[in-house]
Amino acid sequence: MSTLKQPVLRVRQLDKRFGGLHVTRQVSMALHRGERVALIGPNGAGKTTLVNQISGVLQPNSGRIELDGRDVTPLRQAQRVRAGLARTFQITTLPMHMTVQHQVEMALHQREGLAHRAWRSIDGYPRVREEALQVLADLKLAHLAAHTPASLAYGEQRLVELALALALRPRVLLLDEPMAGVPRGEGHTVLQALDRLPAELAVLIIEHDMDLVFRFAHRIVVLAEGAVLAQGTPDEIRRHPIVRAAYLGREA
Repeated sequence: MSTLKQPVLRVRQLDKRFGGLHVTRQVSMALHRGERVALIGPNGAGKTTLVNQISGVLQPNSGRIELDGRDVTPLRQAQRVRAGLARTFQITTLPMHMTVQHQVEMALHQREGLAHRAWRSIDGYPRVREEALQVLADLKLAHLAAHTPASLAYGEQRLVELALALALRPRVLLLDEPMAGVPRGEGHTVLQALDRLPAELAVLIIEHDMDLVFRFAHRIVVLAEGAVLAQGTPDEIRRHPIVRAAYLGREA
């Protein structure tokens, strides 16, 4: 874990309301380079709304989001991606009939600003093709390059989404329930891929699987009713009396 004082991502007092519903309340947190942080809490705690604000899907009513010290709060989602912030979603949104390799190549074209060059075939960029295959190889997915998501198990589809996010070369990766919908028998493939994430990458993960959370996270932030209830190391969260009573229960 990084000991640098400057966090790669800092969230300052984010507030979000939908009419009379107060969904996030003065939420502040930070991620450092190489850190793995889990965001947990009961359903309705505001976790996905918080990540939507960080990624640019939603604008906060007040507060500030900083990436490497730069205020990115006004930036649109695509601009935040270019600034180094990538995200996966709870539900897979992959094109089902485009090969995995071509999908990764498309992500690389987006990163390099080449997506507008429709006059030239995607196959006309050999360096892009080589990097796409390397991204897949790093996640042990090279054998899926010629497959389409329609032919893959759901756990493998989640790994393709992860490959697309990594192709963008983010400094911060937001993972929204990577185990959601993955059958128990396929879960180990997702766990192994998470273990292979670049060491320098800062990761914020929302996950209900507490075994994964306590295995993966360096630090855990607990949300309840839109506010930070507690944050600390996995051992500190396990021992936190309010978190144990309100959320972890017997799982602690």
